[in-house]
Amino acid sequence: MISAEEVATLLKRRGVLDGTPVFLEEETQMPVPPLCEYGRYLSTALLDETTLKDYGRAVRRLDDHLAELGSDVLSAVESDLVSYRDHRTRWQDKPIGGSAWGKESFVQDDLYGFLVDRGVLTHRPARVAARGRNALAPRLRSSMDIRHLTFEQYRYFRDVGLGGQLPNSQVNPTFRGWSPLRGRAGSDIALGSGTRWREWSTVLLPEIGLWPGMPGGAAEFTVQACAKYGKDRPVYVPEDAVASADLFCLLERPDIVRRAARGLERKARDLFVVGDVDVAGGRVRGVMDGVVREFQMSAMDAKLRRITVYEGEFGLEALTLFVCRGGLMPGADAWKGYRHRAWTRMTELADETAPRLPARRWRWHDLRHTYALRLLTYLENLMDGEAGPPPPAPLLPDRAHPAQSAADRQPPTRSRQSRNHLPVSPVHGRSDQRVRGRLLRLGGRRRGDLRRDRLACPVRCERGR
Repeated sequence: MISAEEVATLLKRRGVLDGTPVFLEEETQMPVPPLCEYGRYLSTALLDETTLKDYGRAVRRLDDHLAELGSDVLSAVESDLVSYRDHRTRWQDKPIGGSAWGKESFVQDDLYGFLVDRGVLTHRPARVAARGRNALAPRLRSSMDIRHLTFEQYRYFRDVGLGGQLPNSQVNPTFRGWSPLRGRAGSDIALGSGTRWREWSTVLLPEIGLWPGMPGGAAEFTVQACAKYGKDRPVYVPEDAVASADLFCLLERPDIVRRAARGLERKARDLFVVGDVDVAGGRVRGVMDGVVREFQMSAMDAKLRRITVYEGEFGLEALTLFVCRGGLMPGADAWKGYRHRAWTRMTELADETAPRLPARRWRWHDLRHTYALRLLTYLENLMDGEAGPPPPAPLLPDRAHPAQSAADRQPPTRSRQSRNHLPVSPVHGRSDQRVRGRLLRLGGRRRGDLRRDRLACPVRCERGR
């Protein structure tokens, strides 16, 4: 007779991780030993849950195709694998490109390498090219797809696509989008901070400074679990980008939170309910699965951040900045849908005043490329000995475009700005918006003139109710 404590210890020691691929027979629903062993092997590599699922789907597609040929993974020969490659890259309804096939060929090569190392197979079904290279991998190296936006393109993407305005900055009465300020705040943070999608879309309210007791202004925090390769680094969000997020929290977020509070109350057992937020130490403490847990904010992955809630004004509400109709953090598919619908609006409303749009829709990562390009341009000018402060916005016309007017080529007005970070000026749909020269003014005040705020005293610890 095994006790409950021994079961818990055994599961903690040898339990299957979330996202581990498990392969079952279609008729008997029994595990397929070699494929399940490979799935277990993948889980021990500490891969991301999304990566595990992608690898599992790749193996399943290979196994399904081999079954149609009257073969299987263990009895496949090289011609079977070549047939699968041609099916994926040439004959299926939507053939995949070289980059996608490169990932699948890697999984396929890794699978057969695992089976040979474990003694399940004596040799690989496909020949090995020179230097141990996978012979079925794509021969051509895909070039890097790096695009950036001009100032006009970004304004059009944010205000017309995400914000639901008309190209002339007036309100679009036919707009039926949901939470336009959320998309605009996300684009401002993405551009102003230069972070990746998974980093800015999972930010918590205390991290970005929108928490009781915090001074406001520019924010600086550390990303680690949601960063690429899990490497920690500091992130700076300029004041105007934080102001754009603050506007979303003021006008749209409360209504979303209020509508979803009752549903979150019913799901409380499956959520991480935070009761104590240590802003200075960057830690949160609460109850998850009936156990009191404490986490460093930077060490919280996207899955944990999505279920993190606290007791707010209307009941339980998400601790993340961005929320969707369900009251929790939007996922990858949701942000992809926001971007796709924005592109549809941009193309339908495009006229002679609209900036030139590319053949393929903009991606969130293009905003990171834009930030990097403007920062590198400023550093290049600095190394060339060109005097003057950093540009007032990271979306000034590119030097590669000679169509600038004489007024645009004048040196910008000197203003107090951060030496290391490029600001972004959000536009909130006011009637007095206008671009004068190269500075964006709102209500007569320069929103391009930013300074990096420093905390004069330690931030006190705020505890949730």
